[in-house]
Amino acid sequence: MDSNIFHLKSQTQMDTGTLLAKVNKYKQVLENTGKYRLAWHSDVKPMLAKTLEEILKQSDLPKAEIIVRDNIENLEAVILELGRSSSGISENVEDSGVKRTMIKSNGSLIYQQLFNGKIMVMILSPHIEGYGQPKPPLTLEILRPDELKVPFIIRHMEAFLKDITDWEDFDDEEQKSATIGFNPIGFDIVNNQDS
Repeated sequence: MDSNIFHLKSQTQMDTGTLLAKVNKYKQVLENTGKYRLAWHSDVKPMLAKTLEEILKQSDLPKAEIIVRDNIENLEAVILELGRSSSGISENVEDSGVKRTMIKSNGSLIYQQLFNGKIMVMILSPHIEGYGQPKPPLTLEILRPDELKVPFIIRHMEAFLKDITDWEDFDDEEQKSATIGFNPIGFDIVNNQDS
């Protein structure tokens, strides 16, 4: 019976080795969350606001503003918002002679602090209220605060500008671009001539 107790103890020690490693990893993750949250307040949020403001000064984007959403502690956001405007589309209200203007939200670049202190970078595409459904936000990436540097912000701005430009200039050209450099009709003709 004593040998069974000894065997049980040694087996438990072997199993707790991996368990302890997992506990230590969990503790490290919790510690990182605290560090990331402190970094958001001391470094990231001010750097985002300053960098985005500088980009706006240099680019003169219409209706653009930087909004800091800090009403929920540790779930804050810094947003480059392009505001709202008339879409140029209006709906005739039946039998009234009145037209209802449809409003266009012009898009946003969002830096959202997550529950674990990391930062999710998202693009909210433009949309016209009352005309179809808005696209869900596009997540560009999730970064630790120490990873978010000015070149990343510039890259995010480039992706944002591409998204809003593509939205404004929407047509079906992108669907056809997959065949550039390959002519399936010409290929079929060559094969048919060989038959």
